[in-house]
Amino acid sequence: MRVAVIGAGVVGASVAYHLAARGIRDVIVLDRANGPGGGSTPRATGGFRVQFGTAINIALSLLAREKLLRFEEELGVDSGYRPYGYLFLAKSEAALDALRIANALQHANGAPEPQLIDGDEARRINPAIEDDGIVGAAYGPRDGFIRAMQILNGYTEGAKRLGVRFEYGVNVPQLRIERDRVIAAGDIEADVFVNASGAWAGTLGVDIPVRPLRRQVACTIETDVLPETMPMTIRADDGFHFRVRDRRILLLRPDEPRTTDPFGASLDEMWIDDVVSRARACVPIAARVPLDRERCWAGLYEMSPDRHALLGKAPHLTNLFLANGSSGHGVMHAPALGQLLAELIAGDETSIDIRPLRPSRFEEGEPIAGPELL
Repeated sequence: MRVAVIGAGVVGASVAYHLAARGIRDVIVLDRANGPGGGSTPRATGGFRVQFGTAINIALSLLAREKLLRFEEELGVDSGYRPYGYLFLAKSEAALDALRIANALQHANGAPEPQLIDGDEARRINPAIEDDGIVGAAYGPRDGFIRAMQILNGYTEGAKRLGVRFEYGVNVPQLRIERDRVIAAGDIEADVFVNASGAWAGTLGVDIPVRPLRRQVACTIETDVLPETMPMTIRADDGFHFRVRDRRILLLRPDEPRTTDPFGASLDEMWIDDVVSRARACVPIAARVPLDRERCWAGLYEMSPDRHALLGKAPHLTNLFLANGSSGHGVMHAPALGQLLAELIAGDETSIDIRPLRPSRFEEGEPIAGPELL
C-alpha cells in the first residue's frame, strides 16, 4: 500500500512516522514549503494541557502526554515537555461554573490531577497575578509546555529512518478524483491519501469544513522578571493569557482579526494595544516590560466548525483520510492524531474511540458540543 501525506507539518510528520512504525513504509510526504517548519508549526506557542471541556479532547491529551513522556526514548529527541502547569483564572461566577463543569469532566475521563482552587491559591501559584477580582481558578500541575519544532524534527527524522520520503517545494493545487476515489495529488499517485495540510486543508479541491484563523502573539524583550517555570496563565472570562519562553513574556488573546486576507501575517496594532492593556490589569509587571516588535508574530489556526479535529475517512471518498481542524491544538495533539490515523489506515482498532472526530459528523448533524475556551 502506498500512502501520500499532503502536509509536512507536525501532524503530517506524525502520521507518516506512525504509518512507517506500523510497517507501512511506502509513504511519501508532500509540502509546499522549502523545508521542515515552513508552515504553522514553528509559530505555535507551545502549550500542553489536559484541561479541556470535552471528553474527546481530554482523551487525545492523555494519549499525547503518554507519548510525549516516551518521546526521547522512542525518537532520540527531547519533546520539550515540561509540566509547569496551566492556571485558568475566573473573574465571574459564569466563568467559574464553566471551570467546575470541565473539571468534573476531566476527573470522570481519567485526568484527576486538575483541581479547583480559590483566588488566593491562584496568586500563590503565580505571584505575578495582581488582580483582586479573581473569584476562583483551575490548576493542572501536569499541564505545561512543549517544543513544536523539536517534536516536528523528531517525527520527520524518525520517519526518514524508516524509509519515508519527504518532498518539499511541491505545491498540490488539487486532488485528482475519479468517482469516489482520489487518483493523484498533483503528479503523485497512491492507494491512500492523507490531508494534513493544516490551515490550507480546504484548498485541495475537496470540500472540507476548515478555515484559517490568524492568531497573534505579542512578545517582550528578554527579561528575568518572570520565571520560565511559571504556569501558562489564562483568564477564562476573555481568553487573555501569558507565559514565558526563552526569557521572553508572550502575551496573547484570541480574537477575530480585522483583515481581508485570512492567510496574512501582519500584526494588528490595535490588538497589540488591547493585549498590553489587559496585561496591565492582570499582570502589571509583564506590561512594564517593553515589547520587541520585531519578535512579535502571527500564525494560523485551522478551525473546524465545532473547534475539534477532523480525523478519519473523508465523506464520499473511499481512500482520502483527514487529519485537519485541530483549532489551535494541533501541536499538542499531534502525537495522538498521528498514531490514531495510522491505526485506522492500517485497519487496526484505534487506541481510543475516535468516532466523535469523524469528518462526516457535520453532515450527520452531530457536531461536538463544548465550552468556547475549554
